[in-house]
Amino acid sequence: MSVQPVQMPLCQRDYSQLLIIDAQERLAKAMVPDELEFVVSNINRLLAAAKVFGIPVIATQHNSQGLGPIIASIAENLPADTQPTEKSAYSCCTAPGFERNISAHPERRQLIVVGMEAHICISQTVSGLQRWGYQVFVPADAIISRKPECKTNVLGRMRNGGIQVSCAESVAFEWIGDSTNEQFRSVWSLFRNQ
Repeated sequence: MSVQPVQMPLCQRDYSQLLIIDAQERLAKAMVPDELEFVVSNINRLLAAAKVFGIPVIATQHNSQGLGPIIASIAENLPADTQPTEKSAYSCCTAPGFERNISAHPERRQLIVVGMEAHICISQTVSGLQRWGYQVFVPADAIISRKPECKTNVLGRMRNGGIQVSCAESVAFEWIGDSTNEQFRSVWSLFRNQ
């Protein structure tokens, strides 16, 4: 009996949506500062690349009364029509209005998930998205947890559970697809000096 190789899916710009989970000001204060700066930079790089390709962006806020608004540098890069979904549950999939937001683009069945906290809200959300039949990609360098060991643990769980763990630059270059793409330089410049 021959073993069939497992195919590694790639992000397709025409089928993608970018989901930013709970990247909020007060929650950010609990993160390791150097890692936080790197993660926020990568979220903003993906936001810029999504803008280049017209990829829809969805954002959530967890208990914004307690955790504050979305980090200012991310909020200013959100598309004007992006209204963050307020939630109290850890999984976005149980938040009122969230399913309507992601199903507004029914042909876009790939979700690229970034934000905070990797081992709580992100892990529970990607599990729910997977159950709903979405193909889920998590750029490891665009998510963060208060405790780095919790992020390491959940990345292993995600890989074992069929979530595609990637990195921000890989996602952006999968969206480009070809160096002759007319948007190549504008996206490449986002990562050139990383």
